[in-house]
Amino acid sequence: MKRLLSRQFMRKPLILSGILVSAFCQPIAQASAETLLPSQTVQELIVAQHEKSFDSFNKFLKSVQKSELAKSNPELKKTLSLYRRGKALSEEQSHEIQRLLGVYTRIKYGKQAVETLAELVAIPTFRDSRYEQHDNPNFHQLAAHIEKLATDFGLAFKNVDDRVYEITLPGASDELVGIHAHGDVVPVNPDNWILDDGTKLDPFKLTKIGDRMYGRGAEDDKNGIVVTLYAMKVIQEEGIKLNRTFRLLVDTTEETSSTAIPYYFERHPTPDYNLALDGGYPVVIAEKGYGTVMASFPARTATGKGMEVIKVTGGLATNQIPRESIATILADDLLATRELLNQQAQVFVKEYGSNFSIDVDIVNDQILLKVKGVSAHSSDPGSGVNPVSRMMLLLNRLNGQLPVKQNHIIDAAEYAASNWGLNYLGGKLNIGFSDEFMGPLTTSLTYVSVDDAEMKIATNLRVPVGKKPDYLKAEILEKVGQWQETTKKPMNLDISIAEPMYRNPQGRWVNALLDVATENLNLPREFSSSAGATSVHYLPNGVQFGLAEPGTKYTGHNANEFKTDYQFLLDLQVVTEMMMRVGQLEQLN
Repeated sequence: MKRLLSRQFMRKPLILSGILVSAFCQPIAQASAETLLPSQTVQELIVAQHEKSFDSFNKFLKSVQKSELAKSNPELKKTLSLYRRGKALSEEQSHEIQRLLGVYTRIKYGKQAVETLAELVAIPTFRDSRYEQHDNPNFHQLAAHIEKLATDFGLAFKNVDDRVYEITLPGASDELVGIHAHGDVVPVNPDNWILDDGTKLDPFKLTKIGDRMYGRGAEDDKNGIVVTLYAMKVIQEEGIKLNRTFRLLVDTTEETSSTAIPYYFERHPTPDYNLALDGGYPVVIAEKGYGTVMASFPARTATGKGMEVIKVTGGLATNQIPRESIATILADDLLATRELLNQQAQVFVKEYGSNFSIDVDIVNDQILLKVKGVSAHSSDPGSGVNPVSRMMLLLNRLNGQLPVKQNHIIDAAEYAASNWGLNYLGGKLNIGFSDEFMGPLTTSLTYVSVDDAEMKIATNLRVPVGKKPDYLKAEILEKVGQWQETTKKPMNLDISIAEPMYRNPQGRWVNALLDVATENLNLPREFSSSAGATSVHYLPNGVQFGLAEPGTKYTGHNANEFKTDYQFLLDLQVVTEMMMRVGQLEQLN
């Protein structure tokens, strides 16, 4: 999932395991006054109906029709009566029924949906270097689980060569709306899954503490799969008529190669309209381009005198800012070296702030230098504190303050400190720029890999419109090349930068999405921009529709990833309403 940067659409764009009752009853934000069924009314419905059992949507509506709420709301009572007798409804009355279907789904299937989320989280679907993604047994297990769910829900399932899992809800026409979610997750370091109070978490067990459901994939993006499946289930079992077909496409490579969706569309028709449940609310019409600057330093035998840095850790993926970075150091006098490092660490922390920490320990005749920050998604570096950039800067400073043997790791630290530093807006290289709607270029030191052959360190870019990717790439090559020419450090640089997406938000369908999201979440009726790309980046009529709420820290790539049970239930409600609303529009364009 890609962290949302909520911004007003200001100008015409370029055409380029159990739930507490409180989770059901938490307040829902006030919707616009123009809706006949505002959020406060929805809240009253949930409070009044959540403990009841309903065999069908009709029985739920019958219960609502008899409630005190309907008695005090003649327009609502009239709408319910007309719908239950099969009479024609106005557009606004149809919207009331669509919202009520979302509420019904939340009440009837909320607990079951959480249990399903726990089952999917338990399957560790991160990249395993021993297998191609489509050969990974864990993905085969995920496919089998989703297939069983779809079959039990009366939905058509198709496994496309273990790349994409397709679940179809048929409508009255061949017009196709694609809903995109992904089943792969970023890797985890289990040692970092510890809460502030010392509670140890299992990343692949959905653990509810307070209102938070912790687990890898709980927010990015297995929640999107689950809420869509249950929305489809309700529409299918209630026999609700749709004017078009919906197809859930579960991607298996979104967090890595992003090859599964292109593979699928080489063999299957592209949906006429596409929305990803892998971004932010309300509706995201622009996505920054994803870029990677991968610097590789060939291993060389350490020279000189002093301590020797033999290993450094960082993020396990290029789009992941980790919680900590650890350098492993050899020294002849461990105690004296630890004392020197502690002194340097104190000076460094004092100079660069108190929002991170540095620990120096001796373990198994080696020194472990640990920089602890705050993990974050690389698309939103300002929401975290990057320990990788601080580690590289610290190692480079140590090289000037203490005796340190020279090797490829020290070369990499000098490169990182000189060209990227702690500035995540491209300021060190003077390549920064910004777009009024999409926001600034961001740069994050993330992935680190050290083996016998080389050390690799990646800088993740998120690129708005304003500079063509080839121009930005040439800028980086020139400026890093100047540093390399001066230092004579052996290094290879590989740069890839994708075009940003910028859509013109026209059409009844995208405005229906905007209405559903803003009314339910009390958001301004404004389109938004995202700091990262989803699987709809290059697809026609592609936008993001949730499931991250603006104004809250996104935890998808973090240690201790979580989704609140309230937000999960609201997502279930909103996605159901959205599918019925969009499905019943006479025309989408």
